[in-house]
Amino acid sequence: MDCMGKMWRVVPVLLLVFYLQHCAHGEPEVPCYFIFGDSLSDSGNNNKLVTLGRANFPPNGIDFPNGPTGRFCNGRTIVDVLAELLKLEDYIPPYATVSDYRILQGANFASGSSGIRDETGRHYGDLITMKEQLKNYQIAVSRITNILGNDTAAMDHLSKCLFTVGIGSHDYINNYYLPQLYPTNSEYTPVQYASVLINQYFQQLKTLYKHGARKVAIFGLGRLGCMPLEVGLYGEVSDTECVEFINDAVQVFNDRLVRLVDGLNANLTDAHFTYINMSGIQSFDAAAFGFRVRNNGCCGGQLPCLPFAGPCSNRTEHIYWDFINPTEAANMIYAERAYISQTPSDAHPMDIHTLAQLASGEEDDS
Repeated sequence: MDCMGKMWRVVPVLLLVFYLQHCAHGEPEVPCYFIFGDSLSDSGNNNKLVTLGRANFPPNGIDFPNGPTGRFCNGRTIVDVLAELLKLEDYIPPYATVSDYRILQGANFASGSSGIRDETGRHYGDLITMKEQLKNYQIAVSRITNILGNDTAAMDHLSKCLFTVGIGSHDYINNYYLPQLYPTNSEYTPVQYASVLINQYFQQLKTLYKHGARKVAIFGLGRLGCMPLEVGLYGEVSDTECVEFINDAVQVFNDRLVRLVDGLNANLTDAHFTYINMSGIQSFDAAAFGFRVRNNGCCGGQLPCLPFAGPCSNRTEHIYWDFINPTEAANMIYAERAYISQTPSDAHPMDIHTLAQLASGEEDDS
């Protein structure tokens, strides 16, 4: 085990900070990392799009070394923290700016407001849907093939990379549960909608596999009914801190996503897929970690974080940075438990640390 030993599984955020500053060094666990998703992972792909869904302005990035970069956060996103835990040399750059040879180390394709469905989030303006992210990835694979000389070398390289996919949240919060703008709520029951999303997601993940992905961590959806946005919209119909009918609908999707992961592992035996239980991870004892504000954003409260708005000063006490996205403090907890499971339910069938250690084609014995 690493230099923090067995204490890793039970330590609070401050000890994780110590680990990242003093222990997360040495050889990278993977040579490359490719990221797909939405605003939870976006590191700047939306910056030059015509959209309200951008974050390249203060106070976003107030705690990030490079300031506002397009991250929907005060500091690091979950994939930034994962990059540190994986001992990568730097954060993964957005695909929009990645240079030719840097593409060998990975790229971040995520786009704020995007979803599994093409129409999701369009009321914000331009975005890069999951389908378009996959098209960009295929262009990136061509670039890698040109650099390495042939398809065989490119596929061998990609088989060693880590891939994370975290998408689907906006298909609920900026589609299904926005019936004023989207018809899906009247077209499908929650069970039907989850099935429609999973069927489309299945095809997208198969495309990723077809183009070289062999180690894939899939983030389940979090407790969307606890987002400040949803509490603000639907809080009057809920007697609890969160909007539980939204969380219940999300759980239907997550249950099907677990079965999808099992099916992919059973049928694509030269690859490894794992499910990260974000809903379960987000059910942690927030007060024990010093979080005092659970359903109000540090910037904007239950509304968007606007340019040059005054954020809260107690950012480590807020779970949410804005009305949708977590603070760096929350992201650190989520990333830690995705990287090394603290409970058996955090990841299925393995955590990201275990996934990263697997050689191409190797079976996990855990």
